[in-house]
Amino acid sequence: MRVGPDLRAGDPDRHVKVKQRGSVLNMLKRLDKIRFRGHKRDDFLDLAESPNASDTECGDEVPLKIPRTSTRDSEELRDPAGPGTLIMAAGVQDFNRTEFDRLNEIKGHLEIALLEKHFLQEELRKLREETNSEMLRQELDRERQRRIELEQKVQEVLKARSEEQTAQQPLKGQAQANNGADRRSQGLCPRVQKWFYEKFGEYVEDFRFQPEESTVETEEPLSARRLTENMRRLKRGAKPVTSFVKNLSALSDWYSVYTSAIAFTVYMNAVWHGWAIPMFLFLAILRLSLNYLIARGWRIQWSIVPEVSEPVEPPKEDLTVSEKFQLVLDVAQKAQNLFGKMADILEKIKNLFMWVQPEITQKLYVALWAAFLASCFFPYRLVGLAVGLYAGIKFFLIDFIFKRCPRLRAKYDTPYIIWRSLPTDPQLKERSSTAVSRRLQTASSRSYVSSAPASLNKDEDTGRFHGTKKGNFHEIFNLTENERPLPVCENGWRCCLINRDRKMPTDYIRNGVLYVTENYLCFESSKSGSSKRNKVIKLVDITDIQKYKVLSVLPGSGMGIAVSTPSTQKPLVFGAMVHRDEAFETIFSQYMKITAAAASGSDS
Repeated sequence: MRVGPDLRAGDPDRHVKVKQRGSVLNMLKRLDKIRFRGHKRDDFLDLAESPNASDTECGDEVPLKIPRTSTRDSEELRDPAGPGTLIMAAGVQDFNRTEFDRLNEIKGHLEIALLEKHFLQEELRKLREETNSEMLRQELDRERQRRIELEQKVQEVLKARSEEQTAQQPLKGQAQANNGADRRSQGLCPRVQKWFYEKFGEYVEDFRFQPEESTVETEEPLSARRLTENMRRLKRGAKPVTSFVKNLSALSDWYSVYTSAIAFTVYMNAVWHGWAIPMFLFLAILRLSLNYLIARGWRIQWSIVPEVSEPVEPPKEDLTVSEKFQLVLDVAQKAQNLFGKMADILEKIKNLFMWVQPEITQKLYVALWAAFLASCFFPYRLVGLAVGLYAGIKFFLIDFIFKRCPRLRAKYDTPYIIWRSLPTDPQLKERSSTAVSRRLQTASSRSYVSSAPASLNKDEDTGRFHGTKKGNFHEIFNLTENERPLPVCENGWRCCLINRDRKMPTDYIRNGVLYVTENYLCFESSKSGSSKRNKVIKLVDITDIQKYKVLSVLPGSGMGIAVSTPSTQKPLVFGAMVHRDEAFETIFSQYMKITAAAASGSDS
């Protein structure tokens, strides 16, 4: 700080000039740069908790010097007699006050910088602990050591190879000198191989054997819409085949007399003159030509049987649960019938060749031997003429007569008789099971006759010895001995009894077997326990009986029978009955007999 150099009494205006030091300004700029670089001021520790460090530990250490006034200035300030001394004293005091404030501000900045340094060191220590820098450094040193070792090994290998090459060079020189003539003579071989590979290498590569790649096809999930679409696609794809079969059948049935007569005449003439094969080839070419014209937009339609266009229903977007279920059932029924027919055909062919029925396969065996001998001793022209004439007469005349006269066909049509008599696998199983059951019945009847008392007649025996799985029938239901199940339901019908009057789940639905006697309707519960779970209903007490559908969501007429009696508020339902129609007819007919007998007795 300097006071104006010339302070004279005669000067009217006195000015105080203050010159700021450059070091102080630089320090302020640096502190402003790092002032808010770290945490907020609120997060800092108190000065009492700050680390023990002096104010000089900051990296940007700048020596501070308190500005002092010179002796001359002090003397001039102390001079009370000089003019303008009050003004100068006030300026100097303001300057000293501002310098002191600036020093305090610098001291605060230094403390903030020291705190930031402390917290940054703590953060660095935490980061080192989290990242495990020491372990990373150790691994890096190991990898460097390995790299150095590998480089040394590679250099050693290269040196060994270079030494071997230098040792083999004189030997190669001698070999080249000795075999120079041989190489000249053999120089054409690589050229020939190269030319051959360029010309025929692609074809040779095609014959190279490669392992087969096993591809696994992804299966689509079950979907009602996808199932119906596939069935429609199958129907559209099989339509040409079915139309061709219908046309052949129409020709054989003489559906159009003129068309069948022309076809019969042309076929017989072609066979007689040996043009049968050219005729079939010409018909195939004609069919392809017509298909080409149809594909180009021509409207050509020729069929012996008039085609009936079926109405195609557009697929619905939003279907209810019952509609989807019904759709799946319809498609499943069609698929079941189609697969059943195909399985019957394949099983019959298999059983024909596997000697399942020897008398049928024997006919085929003799026919094949006859055809083989005829082909060996007779010329092919004669054999072809005989086969063609027989096929034409069989197709156009004999089949027409057999179709119009079914009794003649059943007696004399040998292929038809053989095909109808061929069994399928389910028929074979049924035959074997019936044969086994007959053997068991005969054996049991013999043992029963030998063990039964001679004084009992047949009716008493059947009534007394008939029983269910749990015991005798009349003992289970507390009936007389003459009450026994009708022959239709000797084994009973599996069903479940739904009693709507009961509220407990165990009493609401019971699984068991239903029997019908001459006077009672008996239900035997499958659960072990007392006879209270069984149900006995008199046929005379029945007020109403009808077929019942337990779940309205399911399609069809249901699988239940509802029986109403005066003792129950709601009808008893026998549901989940597979043979529902048979059981209903049996119960209803017996009920009508009982009511008719009761009505006739009351009239008399």
